[in-house]
Amino acid sequence: MKKIINTPCGQIKGTAGRQAGVTAYKGIHYATAGRWEYPQIVKSWEGIYDATQYGNCSFQPRSFYNEAEMPEKAFYYNEFRKGESYTYSEDCLFLNVWTPETADENSKLPVIFYIHGGGFNGGCGHEKHFDGPVWPTKDVVAVTINYRMGPLGFACLESLAEEAGHTGNYGIFDQIAALQWVRENICAFGGNPDNITIMGQSAGAMSVQVLCLSPLTDGMFAKAVMSSAGGTAEYFPINTTAQDSYRLWNTVMEECGCASLEEFRKVEPQKLWDSWKSAQKKLEMKGFTSPICIDGKLLTKSSTEILAEGSFKNIPYLVGSTSHDMMSPLLFKMMKDWAVLQTRQGKQDSWSWMMDRMLPGDDNGSWHSSDLWYWFGTLANCWRPFEKLDWQLSDTMTDYLCNFAKTGNPNGENLPVWTATKQQSDPVLHWGDDGVRMAQPDIEKLEYIFRTVKPVGE
Repeated sequence: MKKIINTPCGQIKGTAGRQAGVTAYKGIHYATAGRWEYPQIVKSWEGIYDATQYGNCSFQPRSFYNEAEMPEKAFYYNEFRKGESYTYSEDCLFLNVWTPETADENSKLPVIFYIHGGGFNGGCGHEKHFDGPVWPTKDVVAVTINYRMGPLGFACLESLAEEAGHTGNYGIFDQIAALQWVRENICAFGGNPDNITIMGQSAGAMSVQVLCLSPLTDGMFAKAVMSSAGGTAEYFPINTTAQDSYRLWNTVMEECGCASLEEFRKVEPQKLWDSWKSAQKKLEMKGFTSPICIDGKLLTKSSTEILAEGSFKNIPYLVGSTSHDMMSPLLFKMMKDWAVLQTRQGKQDSWSWMMDRMLPGDDNGSWHSSDLWYWFGTLANCWRPFEKLDWQLSDTMTDYLCNFAKTGNPNGENLPVWTATKQQSDPVLHWGDDGVRMAQPDIEKLEYIFRTVKPVGE
């Protein structure tokens, strides 16, 4: 049954969610922005907003080709997107809300605000694994978002800095705008703006880390969850300034044949992406480097300096990774080090996990992003022949997650005790073939997995 509610922006109509008793509000336009302009939060709309269909995704590489015909994209396409259709646009600042159909402005339910991954170059907030989280069935409001990516989300040019006072990080400012929209409107959906947990995986976890490092987000959220990235980020530090990036982006302009910012803003998205890739090759930029920069606004110091001085958010954290992750030993170390650093600096408790469930259906093990099916409780959307154990693991993990969103502690009735991580020798929560238990990961085994697992990736 469709439900119309009143928000500070106006009336909005939702639709029945995948879970019984849940209402979904899809494709809510939370902000507007021209190319390489910082987002302006939507404050009102005319009439009743139709939130029954998902909104546009940011342009990304898969906008320009058929993924089904690209063998190197087959794994993640088959896993998360096969049979789905998406629309792409520069007008892509949309978010989605799932809430119990009985919730109202007096419910004050906790909120989980999820930021998708994809290397800051792909993904959206409504792929199969995000479509219909079970959290509202456990009295937690769910939010997923889209934000600008690739060259649309992370360009840096001196002319842009002159125009706005700073440049770069447009995609992260989109995330902050979405967070602000949620704070201003979530009461109408039954949520508590003072009890928001931000959560992300891979580049989404890196985004969560940045939001925890930035002074712009003070007081905007109460807890954080980082999966398979972020953490202390010692192997992927944010230490590049906007000025350091000017050479790359001036080269992109040259590759596009543009002599002015006005011309550059009119370049077709596919040409922009192709020129961005060509410029990186010309400058011999190899491997993944975070496009997030020290811009004097979002970040005024490097991530290393901020962590050393302890000026990041003093809130509870859940941090972890998977056993067959990308660079498994390194990711796990960064995640656990974050929890240890919290203790060393006298901050609030953090809890670490390691997922080692060998997913049924192939022999890729517990691969990068596989935990998302379990965290969202969306196993029914997947092609895999999940077993009773998988459903039990997912139910347990969503219980932990929702408890954390409610109280800042994942533990609760009828759950195995998950002890906080205080030092490197502490065990972490494992969830996998042997069920849920506290144990110390075998780092040598993780290194072996890292060397031998079949490559999968975007």
